[in-house]
Amino acid sequence: MNTSSWYNIAARTCIAATLGTCTALGACGGPGSPPNYPTGQIEQKYYADGPWAVTVDENDPKACCDSKGNHYDLYYPTNLGANGFLHPIITWGNGTFATSSGSAYFLKHLASWGFVIIATRDRFTGPGDTILEAANYLVKANSDATILNGRFLNKLNITQVGAIGHSQGAGGATSAMIKSGGSIKTLIPIELPGQGFCFRPPSDCLDTSKIANGSVFFVDGSLDLPVSPPTQPPQATGLQSIAAFYDAVPNNVLKLKGTLIGPTHNDITGQPTCAAAAVPCFNGVYGYLGYPTAWMVDQLGVDTSAHAAFVTSTGEMFSQTKNWELVKSNIP
Repeated sequence: MNTSSWYNIAARTCIAATLGTCTALGACGGPGSPPNYPTGQIEQKYYADGPWAVTVDENDPKACCDSKGNHYDLYYPTNLGANGFLHPIITWGNGTFATSSGSAYFLKHLASWGFVIIATRDRFTGPGDTILEAANYLVKANSDATILNGRFLNKLNITQVGAIGHSQGAGGATSAMIKSGGSIKTLIPIELPGQGFCFRPPSDCLDTSKIANGSVFFVDGSLDLPVSPPTQPPQATGLQSIAAFYDAVPNNVLKLKGTLIGPTHNDITGQPTCAAAAVPCFNGVYGYLGYPTAWMVDQLGVDTSAHAAFVTSTGEMFSQTKNWELVKSNIP
């Protein structure tokens, strides 16, 4: 059995066994389960695949173009609009030199929960403009039958838009949210590099104090110390850690942070293991599937019961110390 098939069976087995006894498959965190396997009920639910079959459309010549001339990649539920459902939009930011195919397992997982994901093929997304343009492209496609032959016509919830990015793309997704004027409602920066990795003029470097509204969930791996350390290094100045980026966000903005124990900078590119991932990758994508998906379904109105995972101090995520540390939020 291949890894992907085993993962799907194990995840579903664990959810079925939440109120009973775990089976011998190694699900529910037993022997043979993958790294960062979730133990909380909400995380387990969204770690498993969602109910939607997924279509992937990479580098479609018709999906064109951002201001740099890049085409778009698309990950979306195959049966768009089934039962009148309007799909929230997520715009994805690639890390340096990358395209979305490097994180395809993660993006397909999100699409299985009903999201339509668009990713510019821009490999240098730091300024955020092309990430925002991608979101705006889908918003326009919802009302313009000439875009992609009307594939998304009246199928999207254009009031529910989120952004996720990895590495340079995490900074780009954050900048896109800041520049969006509120049209991007929520954000997940994954392995956001400290300001020391910004090679633009200081005034152009990412400053999370400029996030004026919406919500943000900062995610990093505990071993990503050179690029995205969980805590501020001694004598560091500026925003050089997830803790510093989190603290800089105004308190009127809903915010959450959490450090996944074990991964380093590129584990989000696991497919789902590190075998085909960019290096360095230690554990694979497993730990990034549950709570980031739960965050998006909550913040973009798909399933607000997932909100219980993130409530300050008492939320499920705060008790999942096997996989998560340094969790903090201001979420009521």
